[in-house]
Amino acid sequence: MIAEDFFALPPDGRQSEKALMIARGVRRLLRARGFFSVTELSLVDGRRADIVAVNDEGEVLIVEVKSSPADFRADRKWRDYFAACDRLYFAISERTPADLMPLEAGLIVADPYGAEIVREAELKRMAPASRRALLLRFAQAAADRLHRLADPGAALE
Repeated sequence: MIAEDFFALPPDGRQSEKALMIARGVRRLLRARGFFSVTELSLVDGRRADIVAVNDEGEVLIVEVKSSPADFRADRKWRDYFAACDRLYFAISERTPADLMPLEAGLIVADPYGAEIVREAELKRMAPASRRALLLRFAQAAADRLHRLADPGAALE
């Protein structure tokens, strides 16, 4: 086993291989832009965002990964994410038609190695109480995932 395999959480099975590859490219882009991200973060309202990212100024992004037109058409929850972030993006592969994605959100085109912001998302500051709740969830999820990597046999109490 190589170190990279040891320090990687196993996929949870909810995402397709294509969605995982889009997310990988998006996360590389976000990191290069000074954002730290977690995937599959449960929000206060119980919905789960594909990628949530935070920078050192506390700006919060949500990126919804869409692996196909059918994946987008099946999504009825994306408008609810506006209240849980400062900027909302969709991320697609170059094979998904960009004109299918709503103009209300930003657009990222990604592959497994990187990504490019094609349309910037409008900045809409979230409410302070929502920001605090989301940042706490973000920190708890990140800490828990690191703990599970360091001690995979630990049980939740």
